[in-house]
Amino acid sequence: MKQVWFVVGSQDLYGEEVLKTVAERGKEMAEWLTAKLPYPFVYKVTAMSSSQITDVIKEANYNDDCLGVVTWCHTFSPSKMWLTGLDLLQKPWCHLATQYNLEIPNDEIDMDFMNLNQAAHGDREHGFIGARLRKARKVIAGYWKDERVIQKLAEFERVCAGVDFSKHLKVMRFNDNMRDVAVTEGDKVEAQKKLGWEVNSWAVGDLVKEMNAVTDAEVEELYQEYCSLYDVNTDNTDAIRYQAREEIAIRRMMDRNGCKAFSNTFQDLYGMEQLPGIASQHLMSLGYGFGAEGDWKVSAMTAVIKKMGENENGASSFMEDYTYHLVENAKYSLGAHMLEVCPSIASGKPRIETHHLGIGMNEKDPARLVFEGKAGKAIVVSLVDMGGRMRMIVQDIHCVKPIMEMPKLPVARVMWQAEPSLEEGLECWITAGGAHHTVLSYDVTAEMMRDFAKFMDIEFVHIDKNTTAENLEDRLLVNDLIWKLR
Repeated sequence: MKQVWFVVGSQDLYGEEVLKTVAERGKEMAEWLTAKLPYPFVYKVTAMSSSQITDVIKEANYNDDCLGVVTWCHTFSPSKMWLTGLDLLQKPWCHLATQYNLEIPNDEIDMDFMNLNQAAHGDREHGFIGARLRKARKVIAGYWKDERVIQKLAEFERVCAGVDFSKHLKVMRFNDNMRDVAVTEGDKVEAQKKLGWEVNSWAVGDLVKEMNAVTDAEVEELYQEYCSLYDVNTDNTDAIRYQAREEIAIRRMMDRNGCKAFSNTFQDLYGMEQLPGIASQHLMSLGYGFGAEGDWKVSAMTAVIKKMGENENGASSFMEDYTYHLVENAKYSLGAHMLEVCPSIASGKPRIETHHLGIGMNEKDPARLVFEGKAGKAIVVSLVDMGGRMRMIVQDIHCVKPIMEMPKLPVARVMWQAEPSLEEGLECWITAGGAHHTVLSYDVTAEMMRDFAKFMDIEFVHIDKNTTAENLEDRLLVNDLIWKLR
């Protein structure tokens, strides 16, 4: 079972009784937090020497169930004994700066209490060695039972799950990316080195062969599942069944090859009647990543961000900026795509429709899910290749119920207000090189994506309510200089 390890720091100068108390408290805290967090929070050891620390770090590195390590110094724990172990650490690390007691017991505090309860002392020593090592880490400070601390620990665990998932992710590309498009290109070797992604291509003809092997009974079973999940708003049930055939074939090919994300392009549908619509949408709802026009970077990021979401498959979707509403005091972005937006972000029950798609090689009208996205705080995430490094760009947005019905637009759509405003947010996005393809997520935060980028050693750019085009330009210039020196 995937889990996060809890390592408590102390030293051997306090005597057996103190160390026994420290260990008991560590176990108590881990057990209590396990009930509150997405993944088990497992107490491993009260570390009192360099060899103990190094041993548990080595074990963490090579244990596939260990997602990350949380450290806390209950007492004073000399930081030099942490140096070798932390330098070897390859899993995400969180330094939890807390203490066992909520308050100072005025009538009881004495030197014995002080010797046992000196996390304020120990955590500062521990923090120095992390800074000295220049080690990527998450620092969370506060009482361990506070909701804020629990929430931050939960988010750290979800980031750990995303890092672990990313390092084993395989992406299936059906043909190449859309011709002449720049931003969907990228260095796949660098992506595998930094992010763990294995990105390879398969022929569309192989998919067609797989589709031909799907039985009518299998198609009918998935068709009935579609009908139970979504409202059918078309008489063209053959188109829906064709999408079911495509989905079954794509999923079989991915599962057989250990892939959790895929991309395709409307420019190559050799032997296929329709571009996958419901097929791609339903696969995303199951946690698979998707990227249109061969965009393998956004496909992989969709899968990773879904893994980081609630219940390991959050309200996140492949997305594309389409057009703007620029009326004064009512300025919005309209996000959509030709067919492929995940129903996990829908505000209500999606409906299945078939419509003509006037782009690509479709012989017949593709079936797709049509719906409005839900209102709420969200982020959009873009990963671009800057030549020599990957840059992750995250923008805070506020999704709203679409302000108009758009009855002739037969696609899933989301409307949002960008931070700090539509115009300045757009200026910042373009200045940073953000792509038109993104991942939109309601339950993964910008802070979580910052931590993910930190642990993966890639550049991170955040556009929020305080960002201006001027200060962003300065930050990007500094980033360029820093990354050239790395």
